[in-house]
Amino acid sequence: MSFHEVRFPETLSFGSVGGPERRTDVVTLANGHEERNTPWAHARRRYDAGLGLRSLQDISQLIAFFEARQGQLHGFRWKDWTDYSSAVPGLEITFEDQMIAVGDGATSVFQLAKRYRSGAYDYLRPIAKPVAGSVRLGLDNDALVEGVDYTLDLTTGLVRLAYPPEIGREVKAGFEFDVPVRFDTDRIQTSVASFQAGEAPNVPVVEVRV
Repeated sequence: MSFHEVRFPETLSFGSVGGPERRTDVVTLANGHEERNTPWAHARRRYDAGLGLRSLQDISQLIAFFEARQGQLHGFRWKDWTDYSSAVPGLEITFEDQMIAVGDGATSVFQLAKRYRSGAYDYLRPIAKPVAGSVRLGLDNDALVEGVDYTLDLTTGLVRLAYPPEIGREVKAGFEFDVPVRFDTDRIQTSVASFQAGEAPNVPVVEVRV
């Protein structure tokens, strides 16, 4: 899959709407009970970028970005303003935000991830597009130094420690992240008259697996 490591303009994504989508197959049995299954291990996010447009300059910027991606052909980064950080909203990022793994004495490569918890249940979301300069890593209560203790691949979200953590040591991380997406259309329709009348164009964006 072709992917451009460039972020959709933040000023345009700020007013967008969207969020996670799940796929669940529901079968109702003869006795009225249900069987529910999902083929998706992870949610897929969808957004509408059209609602973030506020001026004719915004439309020009959108069209330039759309043409450079050649419509649906190339993926790109997207900032989800409702969910872009490992930290609790309003707090600064620290390496203690998320526990991403527990050392086994052999593994030294780990995937950045964010945990969503509700009651006794949780979901671990892999993070493939961390934001440069935002990542903090630690072992237990000790902060690690990038370039000395670990290296980071910004295109995959994989971190490689200089040595495998001892058994039982907690690998922790904090970061900002983008969502890998593509346009979900090969056509954008705009007009000056409709935009000045307050009608925003429909610009669907959908998450892609990378």
